[in-house]
Amino acid sequence: MKVSVIVPIFKVEGFIERCARSLMEQTLCEVEFIFVDDASPDRSIEILHRTLTDYPERQEQVRILTHEQNKGLPAARNTGLEVATGEYIFHCDSDDFVEREMLAEMYEAAKKADADIVWSDFWLSFEQNERYMKVRNYATPQEALNGMLEGAMKYNVWNKLTRRALYSENHIAFPTGHSMGEDMTMIRLMACAKKVAYIPKAYYHYVRLNMSALTQTFSERHLIDIRHNVDETVAFLRNVLGTGIEPQLALFELSIKFPFLISDKAADYERWRSWYPEANRAIWQAQSLPWRTKMIQWLAAKNQFWAVWLYYKIVYKFIYGIIYR
Repeated sequence: MKVSVIVPIFKVEGFIERCARSLMEQTLCEVEFIFVDDASPDRSIEILHRTLTDYPERQEQVRILTHEQNKGLPAARNTGLEVATGEYIFHCDSDDFVEREMLAEMYEAAKKADADIVWSDFWLSFEQNERYMKVRNYATPQEALNGMLEGAMKYNVWNKLTRRALYSENHIAFPTGHSMGEDMTMIRLMACAKKVAYIPKAYYHYVRLNMSALTQTFSERHLIDIRHNVDETVAFLRNVLGTGIEPQLALFELSIKFPFLISDKAADYERWRSWYPEANRAIWQAQSLPWRTKMIQWLAAKNQFWAVWLYYKIVYKFIYGIIYR
């Protein structure tokens, strides 16, 4: 197979049909679809089976794997990776959907450039409209890695096609048991890539039905997961790339704690102050970040949290919470 698509499933009965249809109708023929039932308690798997009956020509290309108990998103991705046979891997979240030509065009781009990783633009899909999300273009894996560490390029797994050998040859897997920040796995993959490619076109529809949910509520478990994944990622990069990566790691730590400023809660502001305070000196060193992102962090470093609060209310509560709704 040219591509293996891995789709974790858990509590998505309202979305799985649209997701499955968008995958079954891909124009690329040589694809295997690996759905991983992570002990979903709803009707998701029943709806999936019913939907798949409309695509008998794909029957031999579909595998449905089952976890007897819920293990979390990283473990579900790993279960799919263990049985995948495709030359490239694509991860699709089961509440999202994709354009029909996505796999064919991404695979073509990968082969043309002999790329280990291909990424593209994507759609941020709201209840009533969509926003086109432009992704940066980088000529080399090192430039893309720096972009990820600075926060200028998102390290989401779902708008990227990755050579399967990149996982196996570098012993890279998703962090089972630590779901928050599991996308940092893409940073490790990028650090091992030799060639990359970018397509200035959006194929993936990342569904956000409640834009006020951009404000994260972090449980103690979530915080433990994030710190674990950051520590593991930093250790991996130091081992692979050496001490020359240190300036970028400071920017990475800033990008990790930046979501604490997308809030109106004093507890989140205090958390920003206490996490990686040594990284604050690098705030103005991220050349590719928007000026306003650096300004918000600088204001926080100067304890001007009233300005951070005001920015949150205007941008996230009003613009994203009301206009993009």
